[in-house]
Amino acid sequence: MPEGHTLHRLAGALDHAFAGTTPTVTSPQGRFADGAALLTGRPLESAEAYGKHLFVRFAGDAVLNVHLGLIGSFDVLPYADPAGPPAPVGAVRVRLVNDSAYADLRGATTVQLVTPAEMAATIARLGPDPLRAGTAGNEPERSLARLARTTRPVAECLMDQTIIAGVGNLYRCEVLFRHRVDPFVPGAKVKKRTWLTIWDDLIELMRLGVAFGQILTLQDQVIEAKTILGERDPTAYDPGWAGLMPGERGDFVRGRTGGHFPRDFAVYQRDGLPCLVCGSRIRTRVLAGRNLFWCGRCQRRH
Repeated sequence: MPEGHTLHRLAGALDHAFAGTTPTVTSPQGRFADGAALLTGRPLESAEAYGKHLFVRFAGDAVLNVHLGLIGSFDVLPYADPAGPPAPVGAVRVRLVNDSAYADLRGATTVQLVTPAEMAATIARLGPDPLRAGTAGNEPERSLARLARTTRPVAECLMDQTIIAGVGNLYRCEVLFRHRVDPFVPGAKVKKRTWLTIWDDLIELMRLGVAFGQILTLQDQVIEAKTILGERDPTAYDPGWAGLMPGERGDFVRGRTGGHFPRDFAVYQRDGLPCLVCGSRIRTRVLAGRNLFWCGRCQRRH
């Protein structure tokens, strides 16, 4: 399932390609035909992400709410053919087209037309988003308050979008290992300082995810990524920045991972392999519907 950084990156691409234009909206697959008919011809005002939700605002208080789910993708591509973009391929739920770009949405779990009030209500149900840290409603204290009321394992809490928004299975496995936290300690017993350290780390890691289009958690990769970025804002969408997706056009975005760095992690999908720190075997177990990976020797902290 695409995690929060993917949605923020996608929102930037959609905003760059369509904000301030009046795209044609269609549903080649037919499953969003009524919604597309209501949106087509309206000016597209902006696109933004909150957690794993993508919100595309149109004039007239109409908002397209998308949740990609497990297999969804939203491709944003430029085109130069005066005859228009290529024909849709596969089950395209929603297509946006203007004079220079098109975007195809496939496989999403949620595709619905909502009002700004309904959008606000959806956001209100979510926990704070590390990628929106520093804005109203995205203070870590909100997640701490909810964490303190549950006895569920912290690894399950990190997947609960009402506690913290945008974190998925890969980030939860890796960030718990980075801070040597026992994934099964009850949420209410997690020390405040530990949770705030995790929050701060997620801000940095997820911002790098936006910039590079992939999840980076190994410290050598994190250091290299920060060096490449320099003073550049990692969350500022810039289709001309060559560091985003080498070998691909900067304005090409998929709801999948990028490829600047090798896809290496400390514990994620490394079950049975030796821990990179202590050498003991990485363990795995299903928790909150996804495979959790951890090191039983390294991860004992509360």
